[in-house]
Amino acid sequence: MTDLAALAATLAAHPHVTGKRDIDVACAALGLTQDSAGRPGDDAAAIRDGDGWQLMATEGFMNDFVAAAPWFAGWCAVMVNMSDILAMGGRPTAVTNALWAPDAATAAEILRGMREASEAYGIPIVGGHTNLRTAQPQLAAAIWGRAKALITSFDARPGDVLIAAADLRGDYAGSSSNFPAFLNAPHARLRGDMEILPGLAEDGLVTAGKDISQGGIIGTAVMLAECSGVGIAIDPARIAAPDGDLSRWMTAFPSFGFLLTATPGDAPEVLARFHAREIAAAVIGEVAPGSAVTLTDGTDRHLVWDHGARPYLGLAPVREPACA
Repeated sequence: MTDLAALAATLAAHPHVTGKRDIDVACAALGLTQDSAGRPGDDAAAIRDGDGWQLMATEGFMNDFVAAAPWFAGWCAVMVNMSDILAMGGRPTAVTNALWAPDAATAAEILRGMREASEAYGIPIVGGHTNLRTAQPQLAAAIWGRAKALITSFDARPGDVLIAAADLRGDYAGSSSNFPAFLNAPHARLRGDMEILPGLAEDGLVTAGKDISQGGIIGTAVMLAECSGVGIAIDPARIAAPDGDLSRWMTAFPSFGFLLTATPGDAPEVLARFHAREIAAAVIGEVAPGSAVTLTDGTDRHLVWDHGARPYLGLAPVREPACA
């Protein structure tokens, strides 16, 4: 039996969850809202372009992570950005990077990781910035993509179901929260999996979605709820944690993982498309009115985060005041 109250309290205080609050600081300083150009709060900026959308995203990595795992950091520079494009219903087109290192030998492993990920996913690296005269390695990367139809963070509605999909053909990287499912995976399989999200978008089968980021399932659910101006109730009993540790899995960062909302009628087809690729997917909750993200067993509810009372990203919809 899961102690829902204890799990909710643990998740609410987890640094992977609270770390996303940093986004609010930047948005406030820049004066950004979800109505700003590119719609901040989504996984990538979407710019209308003819009959589709140009997509742009960027990721930076903690210095200690780059220093401790340079090859993995290089791979993640491509992979994490790719996930942001897929989460928008797009297909990646190109990546650039910004790399700082104390010498060429240190940079070599980072660049090897980027090169091998580029080859695996079929995303070309088209340029960047390099400095080999700094005290410590640092890495950031940007990506471009294109979508015919969008999956956004803003369109989940009460009555939708919440779907979690993740590739479980992997394991945790040591004691970290990272769950790579790409190691030793055939490149053709990785590229085939990349087509699931654009297909769902183009067939109009999902209402909203985000990739499962460093905040894990729970942090991503709070971001999605705030951006759409809704509440979300999650039943942890529906979540299959790889090692049985729900707290770890709900704050983990899978290499291929997404939260999606869909109507109850479309959910079976959404699940079937992931299952056809041998990717785990299940309905784990429901979208509800309000602003609370809760854990529930169908009877009791325990609050994790109320974005109405305590903003998370600071990117909730701007509501017009009601007439007196």
